[in-house]
Amino acid sequence: MKANLSPVHFFSHGSTMMLGEDSEAADYWKKAGDQALANNIKGVIMMGAHWDAEGDRMQVAMNPKPGKSPVAYVHPSKYVDYELNPDLETGERCISLLKDAGFNVSGNTEFDWIHDTYLILIRMFPNGCPPTTLISMNARFDPHYHMRVGETLRSLRKENYLIIGSGGAVHNLYRNIWAPILYYSDNFAQEKPPEAWALEFRQAVEDVIKNNSGPRLRRAMTRLMKHPFYRDAHATDDHFMSALFVAGAVGDEEDEGVYGELKAETWELTNMCNSQFTFGSWPRTLATAVA
Repeated sequence: MKANLSPVHFFSHGSTMMLGEDSEAADYWKKAGDQALANNIKGVIMMGAHWDAEGDRMQVAMNPKPGKSPVAYVHPSKYVDYELNPDLETGERCISLLKDAGFNVSGNTEFDWIHDTYLILIRMFPNGCPPTTLISMNARFDPHYHMRVGETLRSLRKENYLIIGSGGAVHNLYRNIWAPILYYSDNFAQEKPPEAWALEFRQAVEDVIKNNSGPRLRRAMTRLMKHPFYRDAHATDDHFMSALFVAGAVGDEEDEGVYGELKAETWELTNMCNSQFTFGSWPRTLATAVA
């Protein structure tokens, strides 16, 4: 990877409780945010897992004063007063880049942000949200489509924008064990080990990300959707599309040799695996930024 390319993150945001409870994943999100600020990021460009556009369309968030959708199991004090910072200028640039690449894309001036994105932003940047642009998915959930979105916006890494995909490594709400959170508000209770399908697919995701780079990463990530346990791990495709978006953003020939690293992991609700991956590194570490 060229030295002037910013890193890319694929973060598993998990349940809403990841906003309210401390965890290894939350600690890493904060560290990743501190590193980004130490390197003077120009802004954040993010695709989440809870916003998709129908038909052949996609959208870019262009609401100058977005609200926040409420979240379950989290006290409002954790998020209500956090001020979002939509980057409308960069949003227009993203729309232009995507249109030039052939996408049917438009701005959405009424969209309110959802926890899949602002949960991560609050954890990464608790003292203030950097300029942020949100990109929708397309509701057809075509892996190659979402990879092309990341590929199209990849050039913004050269301008010190931080690209983030917020989804899930293993995220099937139908196969989670909900009793501990319903009875005891404990999302981390692990009364029994995760089931075999969850462990197998979690390992497959790590193997693909750690052992492939450049165009091979893109091919391997799309193949994961044909894994025998993919549908067990993802009952719906929405939480995996941002992984394809990330592969597009960090899967160019110029990215050969840049392998993803598993930086943190938190299991929730027995079978939900929140793996946190980072591709590439910043030129300045936190230690050198302070010195």
